[in-house]
Amino acid sequence: MSRQVFLYDPPDRFVAGTVGLPGRRTFFLQASSGSRTTSVALEKTQVAALAERMEELLDEVVRRSGGNASVPAVAPTEIADTAPLDTPVEEEFRVGTMALAWDGDEQRMIVEAQALVELDADSEEDLAEAEERLLQDEENGPPMLRVRLSGAQARAFAKRALDVVNAGRPPCPLCSLPLDPEGHVCPRQNGYRRGA
Repeated sequence: MSRQVFLYDPPDRFVAGTVGLPGRRTFFLQASSGSRTTSVALEKTQVAALAERMEELLDEVVRRSGGNASVPAVAPTEIADTAPLDTPVEEEFRVGTMALAWDGDEQRMIVEAQALVELDADSEEDLAEAEERLLQDEENGPPMLRVRLSGAQARAFAKRALDVVNAGRPPCPLCSLPLDPEGHVCPRQNGYRRGA
């Protein structure tokens, strides 16, 4: 089966967002261009890691260029996107592997999110080899979302993504675990549930 690549070069919109209530949210990356929209599901930690790595990569591009790159130091407020995900949100696939790259010639960040794939292997070496073959197979690999962003678009995406991640349940001041609206069993209080 040939690989399905959802390519947005550049997208009209590329955002991280959620569906559901805090504590039960499903996280998505959503790219759109014209009437075409692609949504892929992923974990909260993946969204946070992607945003943090994008910021680090952009900071490195600015540092190496001596400040001459077309990358803003902070997310431009004029392109900030606070709108909800476009509906209906239809999951194309669940993300397993993500990759980031900087195209210095075009001054674009490339974001790739590849579908989660179960691999069978007898040893760690076999597993590593199977993963490498899968990543290198451009024709027959799993579905992939590939988005090419300007430096400003990448900064705006990273800021929104971190805001979305941090908009969840507040942490317990004692144990840092998320507080639920119906209460919290805190291990630091030996499981004693305090009233509100």
